[in-house]
Amino acid sequence: MDYRHRNHDDEIYRQLAALPKIELHRHLEGSLRLGTMAEIARSYQMALPDYEISGFRHLVQMMPGDEPSADRFISKFEPLRRFYHSPEIIDRVAYEAVADAVADHVVYLELRFTPIALARERGFPLHEVADWVISAVRRAEKDFGIEVGLIVMPNRHESVELAAEMIDIAIERMEQGVVAVDLGGAENRFSGRPFADLYAKAREAGLNVTIHAGEWAGPPSVRDAIDILGATRLGHGVRIIEDPALMAEARERGIAFEVCPTSNLQSGVTPSLEQHPLRVLYQEGLLTTLNTDDPSVCGINLTDEMVVAVQHMGFSLDDIKQHILNAARVSFLPPDRKDRLVNRLVAELYPAQARQAETAV
Repeated sequence: MDYRHRNHDDEIYRQLAALPKIELHRHLEGSLRLGTMAEIARSYQMALPDYEISGFRHLVQMMPGDEPSADRFISKFEPLRRFYHSPEIIDRVAYEAVADAVADHVVYLELRFTPIALARERGFPLHEVADWVISAVRRAEKDFGIEVGLIVMPNRHESVELAAEMIDIAIERMEQGVVAVDLGGAENRFSGRPFADLYAKAREAGLNVTIHAGEWAGPPSVRDAIDILGATRLGHGVRIIEDPALMAEARERGIAFEVCPTSNLQSGVTPSLEQHPLRVLYQEGLLTTLNTDDPSVCGINLTDEMVVAVQHMGFSLDDIKQHILNAARVSFLPPDRKDRLVNRLVAELYPAQARQAETAV
C-alpha cells in the first residue's frame, strides 16, 4: 500500500503509530493488499495492463493526478471485484485485512463487507461467501488477539430483493460475529427509503444499524438514515454541517460519525483537508471518530488519518485520544465488553493517571 502521509522519522507519526486504536469504518473490498492483487492477477492471468503493481495501481487506487470525485472513487471498485476467483482468495483477503489493522495497533475493528461484491465474479452463493469471511476473521482474531465485529452492507443502487437476502444472512449470523448492517452505494442518486422495512427487521432481530449518509448527498440523506432507517451511527455524515439544526439534534440523540478524511478528499466531499468539516463537528460536541474507509483504495492506514487530523486540521494528541475513546464508546460491542475495552484504552492512553488512581487506592 502507498501510505502517502507516512514519515517514520516524524515524531508525531511515531507517537500516533504507537497508540492503541479503534476502527469502525473499514471496507473489506477496499482493503486488498496490492501485493496480493499482483499474485492473484498472475495466477489467474487476469486482463490487466501489467502484473507488476506499478502497472495496475492506477486502476485500483486513487492517484495524485486523479480528479477528486465520487464517480472516480467508485470506479476503483469495479476492477477490485474481479479478483475474487476462489474461496481461498476471499479467505486470504479477509484474513489479511485484519492482519493489516493489527499491524497498525488497531485493538478493535469493525469490518464491513458486501457479499454480492465478493460473489459476483464467480457466482458464489452469498451465504457461503459470508461464511468464508467469518471463518477467516475468526481465525485472524485468534492468531492476532484482536476483536472484530462484522457489518453486512447491501447497496442502495441494487435491488431491495438482493438487500433482503443479505439482511437475512446477517441476522442468521449474529452469533458468529455479525454485529450490524449498513447501506452503502450512491446516496446522491438512490434513496434509502425503499429499504426501510428491511432495516426495521434487522433492528428487531437485534442488529445495530450504521448507514452511509451525508457523504455524497446532503442533510436530507442524513435525516432518512436516522429517522427512516434507524441509524445510530453514520458512515461519513460530514455534510450534516450544512444543517445546524440537524447537527444539534444529532448531538442530542448521540448519533456517532464514522469520519474518513482522506476518502472525503479523494471523492470530492471536501476541497481540502484544511476545510474538512471534522474540526467543526468535533468542536460542536458531536461524537466523531477517525477511520480509513478503504485503506488500499486511499493508500493509507489509520495512523495516516490521525496524522492528517493533526497536521491539517489542528487536532492535538489529546484530541486524537478522545476520538479513540469515542470510537470505543460507540462501538457495536455488548455493554460489558465495551466497558472492558474503554477501561483498557483509558489505562493505555493515560498511563500516568492510571498509576495515580492505583496509588490512591
